[in-house]
Amino acid sequence: MLAFWMSVGWRANRHFSVISLQGRFLPSLREMNMKTTTKNIVSASVAAVMMGGASLAHAADSVNVAFFLEWATPNQISKVEKAYDDAMGVKVNWTDFKTGTAMTEAMLAGDIDIAYSQGLSPFVTAVQQGHPLKMVGVAMEYPANNCYIKNGLGIDASNASELEGKTVAVPLNTMADFAFRSYMKHFKVDVSTLSIVDMEPADGAKSLADGNVDMACIFGGNSSKAAAEVGAAIMTDAQKVDAGIGSFDVISVTEAFATKNPDLLRTFMEVTAEANSAWTGSAAQLAIVAKDAGMSPTDTKDQMDTFIFLSPDEQKAKYFGSNGVAVSAAESLGLMFKKPGAWNVDQKISKVVTGEYLD
Repeated sequence: MLAFWMSVGWRANRHFSVISLQGRFLPSLREMNMKTTTKNIVSASVAAVMMGGASLAHAADSVNVAFFLEWATPNQISKVEKAYDDAMGVKVNWTDFKTGTAMTEAMLAGDIDIAYSQGLSPFVTAVQQGHPLKMVGVAMEYPANNCYIKNGLGIDASNASELEGKTVAVPLNTMADFAFRSYMKHFKVDVSTLSIVDMEPADGAKSLADGNVDMACIFGGNSSKAAAEVGAAIMTDAQKVDAGIGSFDVISVTEAFATKNPDLLRTFMEVTAEANSAWTGSAAQLAIVAKDAGMSPTDTKDQMDTFIFLSPDEQKAKYFGSNGVAVSAAESLGLMFKKPGAWNVDQKISKVVTGEYLD
């Protein structure tokens, strides 16, 4: 298992530790409970145009974007106000998903072009399996997702070893799974002694309330709020910082979309950056984002106060390149770029992790 320390400048500019996760096969679309915000999600079509003596140029006539409900971000204002459609000159369809793994499966099926705020873990798993995806940006930095221990068990950070033998709800191959394994490593809990049940966050929170599991690892505002009513987080945000445990979400795309539609992708990134820059947290802004995220304005503010939205320059300086945080984090999850005998390391990295569309 690989481990590393990466400085992401979150809060007190501490270091976050990341642990290795095993690659898993992705579920079929039939197994996913996926809700769409548009009536019909269609694969982006491509029109080929000959440019005097140059190679073929392609332009999609629509772009399909994946996002999370209960995961509030400034660019939801641009989504609601159709700023993406106006700037990109095409119809932008937005589909909400419950997990990053579901986002990946939809991308591989050709139903999604861009996944906004996908967890690093499902992205890495897909690339490990040979799927042609690219990380092109960092959606945000945030404290690691919480794992809530059922009230009344008498277990907390001081005696976390007593979790051995307990039942835990975890949405596998997500950043909540990533956080869960980071906590267990920190507390020296043998994961093999736990009964791990693969559950989406809402189901995990319900199972915690019903007493069917002893701990549930959660992401999403409403699901986290429900879990917090019947359980306590295994670590506070301050304890996470001290332990070096944190997270970030990525903006990922299919390689085909990036290759055929570089200008559309750059414009998408520009509109996102403008939304982040314009964010002040005003009551008017919060009202728009909260409604689109399916959360109350108070819960939306509380959640967004824990997020850090980096500028394009900050992303490039910190996350991209052979020595960037993104490469180190991906390698800690098992995606090897620098193994002995690897061909052109920089070229290999840029094929999977690239900041070129932030320019």
